[in-house]
Amino acid sequence: MAESISFDYSNTMFMISEDDIEAMKTRVLDAKKTLLDRTGEGNDFLGWIDLPVNYDKEEFNRIKAAAKKIQSDSDVLIVIGIGGSYLGARAAIEALRHTFYNVIDKDTRKGTPEIYFCGNNISSTYLEHLLDVVGDRDFSINIISKSGTTTEPAIAFRLFKKLLVEKYGQKEAAKRIYATTDKEKGALKKLADEEGYETFVVPDDVGGRFSVLTAVGLLPIAVSGADIKQLMVGAASARQSYIEKDFEDNAALQYAAIRNILREKGKTMEILANYTPSVHYIGEWWKQLFGESEGKDGKGIYPTACDFTTDLHSLGQFIQDGTKNHIETVINIGSPRRKIIMEREDDDLDGLNYLAGRTVDYINKQAMNGTVLAHVDGEIPNMMITLPYMSEFNLGELFYFFEFACGVSGYVLGVNPFNQPGVESYICSHCLANRDSRSREQNCSREWRNDNVSKAVE
Repeated sequence: MAESISFDYSNTMFMISEDDIEAMKTRVLDAKKTLLDRTGEGNDFLGWIDLPVNYDKEEFNRIKAAAKKIQSDSDVLIVIGIGGSYLGARAAIEALRHTFYNVIDKDTRKGTPEIYFCGNNISSTYLEHLLDVVGDRDFSINIISKSGTTTEPAIAFRLFKKLLVEKYGQKEAAKRIYATTDKEKGALKKLADEEGYETFVVPDDVGGRFSVLTAVGLLPIAVSGADIKQLMVGAASARQSYIEKDFEDNAALQYAAIRNILREKGKTMEILANYTPSVHYIGEWWKQLFGESEGKDGKGIYPTACDFTTDLHSLGQFIQDGTKNHIETVINIGSPRRKIIMEREDDDLDGLNYLAGRTVDYINKQAMNGTVLAHVDGEIPNMMITLPYMSEFNLGELFYFFEFACGVSGYVLGVNPFNQPGVESYICSHCLANRDSRSREQNCSREWRNDNVSKAVE
């Protein structure tokens, strides 16, 4: 059986007591019961809880088949989506595949296409440059949108759909567009049915930030060559552990407890730190997960992320000696996928010969351990989540670890972890064009509501 992720909060104990933990344990177990009994606010968005064992097997097989088709007929896959419609997939691909996936040759990628993400900004420069990257090569599109009317992906889809039609014609272009959208309604679903796009479902009971293990995340991940079955197996293993295990052996419940204890002691910011660039987008995914789930009613821990050791040379001073309102959670990858051994040089000009025979990862781990100790000395509580190695199984576990802990933590906090009223108060594109916020209610209530229903999922 694969090794599981582990959680260590020993470097927070200078600030909390066993009595603190015991008191919070009761609240965490109550929150867990509320979550699993589906009696709390937002209980219509709890499909993610059983998703690793209850997913649609027929659709799962269609996802794998579509991925193989894209691999066989496309040099590039354009993934169009924003928020939860792209962050999980990008996090998984960057964590699991080659660090320079889009740069290495196709043979090294084992025949999989380059994968680029757009529809997550409104930059004309970004879009124009991406069009240049695609050029005259064969490509396909995965458009991910619950409604099809969210501004950023809608703009990108228009541009790349036009290029597809010009290149292949209307009929053949339709065979290269894969729409992940609502199962029965919305502008994108209507267009997909009319044009004959293959469609995959954004489940009604799974919010966007919890959707990485649905077709939203699984199709792009599968196209990259990652094993999505093992991703689901890892998530299923985590689900069983976090539902069944007692608090003393339950990493997700402990994480929810410790961060809430520290919040109540004035720690209002959490830094998710990593020590390898491939984990960067896990931090971006995590920021949305906790930011949208807990940041409401004037409450919550502000989630941010750092890439170490890089950011130690820009933010390290502040983290250690600045305001003391933050905690730090480190994602530690136990064993790297590649090993480099330092060699001895005749001229030891850089003074590194003392490291001869050591691996670069050993040096990285020493930097990590030293940083943790320094930050703890600076009164920054530190938690550590360790993956034995980066694999589909362990990443599936990690996704579910954070999702389960987030649901529990939100209920401990006293908010609905599954809505986002702040997102739903954004003004729509029509209001922007008219520069009149009143038109939100008076002139475009239908578009306004449709757009923001989609944002609730995306």
